[in-house]
Amino acid sequence: MIRTAVAGIDGLTERFGRLLSGFNLLLVVSVCLVVVLRYWFNSGSIALQELAMYFHALIFLGASSYTLKQGGHVRVDVFYNRMSARQRGWVNGLGTLFLLFPVCLFIGLMSFDYVSRSWRIMETSSDPGGLPLVYLLKSLILVFVVTLLLQGMAELLRSVLILAGKESPEDG
Repeated sequence: MIRTAVAGIDGLTERFGRLLSGFNLLLVVSVCLVVVLRYWFNSGSIALQELAMYFHALIFLGASSYTLKQGGHVRVDVFYNRMSARQRGWVNGLGTLFLLFPVCLFIGLMSFDYVSRSWRIMETSSDPGGLPLVYLLKSLILVFVVTLLLQGMAELLRSVLILAGKESPEDG
């Protein structure tokens, strides 16, 4: 049952991460358009600049759980790489329980009113010609929290399986 939950969360995170990877091209194109408009045509677009910021936020906040799943977050590899699978299981499990979860919960609790207020007033850009979707941009903070907590649960369960001898690190 635990393996099924881990596989389900991993699958969801994988699909979400791959979906978001397509926004990298959109980010590059939007930034290039901003530069070309500004320096070649002496023109600018606030909406296009903000769109690039929205893509950037979507990629980094949305794909953090994917990065966690892939083992791409920072850790002290000098020590970690020398540890046994069981020791890594302890480090990953305790790190998830005492670092990842509290930080995500803190971010979620501290940002909930901020995001809710933005939705209540349907917040728009303060810049003339900006995008009228600031409330959606701010909502990405909560997407970040939920997806990271979900993948964190998978990582914690995977560590439990490793510590119980039911799974090798290569299985995850």
